[in-house]
Amino acid sequence: MRSIAVINQKGGVGKTTTAVNLSAALARNGRRVLLVDLDPQAHATMHTGAEVGSDDLSIYDVLIRGAALGDTARTVGDRLVVIPAHIDLVGAEIELAGRGQRETVFGRALRPYHDGFDFCLVDCAPSLGLLTINALAAVEEVLIPLQPHFLALQGLSRLLETVTLVRERLNPALRVVGVVLCLYEAGTRLAQEVRDDVVRFLAAAEPHAPWFGACVFETVIRRNIKLAECPSFGRTIFDYSPNSHGAADYLALARELAARGAAPQAPVALAGQAAAVADATQP
Repeated sequence: MRSIAVINQKGGVGKTTTAVNLSAALARNGRRVLLVDLDPQAHATMHTGAEVGSDDLSIYDVLIRGAALGDTARTVGDRLVVIPAHIDLVGAEIELAGRGQRETVFGRALRPYHDGFDFCLVDCAPSLGLLTINALAAVEEVLIPLQPHFLALQGLSRLLETVTLVRERLNPALRVVGVVLCLYEAGTRLAQEVRDDVVRFLAAAEPHAPWFGACVFETVIRRNIKLAECPSFGRTIFDYSPNSHGAADYLALARELAARGAAPQAPVALAGQAAAVADATQP
């Protein structure tokens, strides 16, 4: 299973939109996908229509109460399973702070399910706190959505510093797979200048840097009103507006991402995706 943290500590750059719709696009391309909402805002959960009630389990119960990841799983489409979040997650960092091995709680919970899926995408919180550290310690790849503004570039260096620290101290396999430009307006000079700057920065990476070999994806996510509308309906772009530019862009990004990594396992027909998550721990 390829495990990917979708992360940017700056809000409003297309992070959750990318995590949700890239997951859905990979599923449409025949991959088995697990989407984990590790953001206390729970926007990925709402975006996929997987909201949890007061009696339902969520990622909070996995991190704090030791619930199995499979017990929280929600099937939201063919080959797509969501691990939902709840507002309770906002207190998880405080509750985890006094625990031993607190940075690897999520990784230990995720490990039994590696054989059940081709991809796991984690929608991280827009901060560099303990929840984000848990995500980076658990995955092997980092995908950075970036809005092509110069202020966004300033936050990129801080994010890469965090990735470097996690790689050195917790997860030597961690690497940045690439940067995807979101809310892109091709006709603007600024968008092209920012893209060029990021390309030059990545190309100059030293071999020991976690972003050595990372790319700026050729696919850009164009600014598209349908992408902005679909979260309020609890639907991915493919369910809401499958013929839109947004749907086309995320399908193209899914193909490019899949081509840049190790070949995933051949997809299998699963009668019930949530059941598959629960069954993944069985011998």
